[in-house]
Amino acid sequence: MRGQRYLRALRRRLGPAPSPEPEPSAPAIGAWVDTAPSPWDRSTKAEDRASAWCNICRWTGPAFEGPQHCEFASCPRCGSIARDRFLLWCFVERTPPALRTRLLETSPRMGPDYRRAMDRWFTYTCSDFDERAHAGTVRLDLQAIDLPDAGLDVILTPHVLEHVPETDTALSEIARVLAPGGRMYLQVPVLQGATAPPVEPEFHGDDTPVFWRFGPDLTARLRDHGFDTTLLCTEDWQRRVDGGDQDWGAGTSREFDVTSLLGGSIAADLQSVADEAAASRLGFLPSYMFLTWEAIKR
Repeated sequence: MRGQRYLRALRRRLGPAPSPEPEPSAPAIGAWVDTAPSPWDRSTKAEDRASAWCNICRWTGPAFEGPQHCEFASCPRCGSIARDRFLLWCFVERTPPALRTRLLETSPRMGPDYRRAMDRWFTYTCSDFDERAHAGTVRLDLQAIDLPDAGLDVILTPHVLEHVPETDTALSEIARVLAPGGRMYLQVPVLQGATAPPVEPEFHGDDTPVFWRFGPDLTARLRDHGFDTTLLCTEDWQRRVDGGDQDWGAGTSREFDVTSLLGGSIAADLQSVADEAAASRLGFLPSYMFLTWEAIKR
């Protein structure tokens, strides 16, 4: 609840953001699905030079819409926000090219154009549980996944596990449906140094209750369930943890206890996947908001 109040207040304070002007050579909005290359295609020189670049639809422009925040910095073409881009970036950076791989995405935030693109690239299924905010092609409960053993190669699960009451049950089910060597890219709000339930009732925007506020200690829990686990981050966060920083040194979002996050992070568990130039170009700022687990089934 506190998180949603903060986001609503931030939106009111900032007001509508002006849309960046697209480059003259950019495809028309809505046409990106049929023109976007494979996610593993190298970025072009123009994309590397751009101030802002979307790795999903390949838009380039002067800036994303809205402030630097994992829930904002929207792409004006495909509508991705910063955490959407970071999830796909982590997967592609850490996985050999694997088009047509069997991929499940749980409760994807993005709509039909994004799903059509994913279906071009992968054998793609998207799921949801209560379907209040995201209608999937199948309805799945992560605590009892109605899929066969070892039937998936990749699971992308953005901002779902915090809404699941029994974390260990869900992780056991995910391990069951992944093939040996299969990968999960797990994204949740990492708000504090250690996992704990909310101190007061908390709900996200679709009135879904939050059962857990996760910390970096989720790494050890994933390993207990048979996953080789790495916590992926940007170069800035890796540098701060490696250097033993104890505080951020500037104003931070009230939703993130950055001091305890720094204290709870273990340098050996981290792997940077974006240098400072890439993080700036893709909107992965500030770095404490961009942590995603890679969990590979042994």
